[in-house]
Amino acid sequence: MNKKNNFELITNQERRDLLKGVVAVTAAVASTAILADTEEHHHEKTATADNANHYELIEAALSCVKNGQLCSAHCLDLIKTGDTSTAQCLTAVTQMLTMCSTLSQMAAYKSPHLGMLAKVCAEVCADCEKECRKHEDKHAACKACADSCAACIKECQKIAA
Repeated sequence: MNKKNNFELITNQERRDLLKGVVAVTAAVASTAILADTEEHHHEKTATADNANHYELIEAALSCVKNGQLCSAHCLDLIKTGDTSTAQCLTAVTQMLTMCSTLSQMAAYKSPHLGMLAKVCAEVCADCEKECRKHEDKHAACKACADSCAACIKECQKIAA
């Protein structure tokens, strides 16, 4: 006795009807997603005032991340050559990178915990700035990182809890 699976029992017409249904559902879902995306963009444009108060904080934190990554890479290069003078700098930068990355995300999400996080982030940035300032005369990457941290501290202090 030769058993056929359920798919083989469906006629060609039933397959076409099923396919039409899948296409219709897919089109409906896609149009709903497009409509929702359009509404989100509309809300973003009208919520500019809400976002503006965190824009400078986000920019400052992301500047720290960018300059911190460059500083970190520079410190690692020095350490690879046997120069461990920037080891503490690297430690401070690594911690700052984590905090500033998180801060930028929480600011974008308008987290109710942003004030508390900004306070802690300012402290971490202060530690990073202090370590980077020790090397700013010799290493441009350390100076840029320290300057970014100083700017981020100012922005954090504006909203710190």
